[in-house]
Amino acid sequence: MSEERAQELYERLREGVINYDEDDVAAAAQLVLDEGIDAFTAVFKGLIPGMEEVGELYEQQEYFVPELLMCADAMYAGLNILRPHMDGKDMGVSGVVVMGVVQGDVHDIGKNIVKMMFDVAGFEVHDLGRDVPLETFVEEQLNTNADLVCLSAMMTTTMVGMKDIIKQIKEKNPNARILIGGAPVTEEIADKFGADGFAEDASNALKDAINMLSTLKSIQEEAEQNK
Repeated sequence: MSEERAQELYERLREGVINYDEDDVAAAAQLVLDEGIDAFTAVFKGLIPGMEEVGELYEQQEYFVPELLMCADAMYAGLNILRPHMDGKDMGVSGVVVMGVVQGDVHDIGKNIVKMMFDVAGFEVHDLGRDVPLETFVEEQLNTNADLVCLSAMMTTTMVGMKDIIKQIKEKNPNARILIGGAPVTEEIADKFGADGFAEDASNALKDAINMLSTLKSIQEEAEQNK
């Protein structure tokens, strides 16, 4: 299978999601399998870039909730075909993740894309949704013993609440890793708030999460060996 043909199908998946064409996305996903293209790569180079562009169109108010829902349906039409042929363990790490949009903020497009990517990669995801109170993040991390907590905010006024969430989680479980993201978030803010990292987009969120959990597991293994 030529790389050119693979790229053609990735683009068809991407365009199908953007144009909320469930039938074409499903057909392209089936061709991916029939022609021996890696399903995991097709999701990350086709479906997810499509949904990320949909999120941008929504933020720019070119798309609205009805279009957003139809695009998500198209994405899942492809994902349902490809997912059984993917192995999350190929990512080299798995873990438990708690995620949500901080209190006062209802912008959850980015969070939903990140959730999908974590699902696909084999993480156990506890999605708290949007407008989530500070104490709920803390309680959920303790209840699930999550390795990673992902906080999202799209407004500077709600972003400031992340600092208190991070402080309380770290006080109760210093081993938990915290990743923050959203339009106003920068590396400088992540450092200032005490987060372990920040993500500019969904792809970086997944990469950062894997790196964080790989490091955490190495530390835990070393501690066990030194007992």
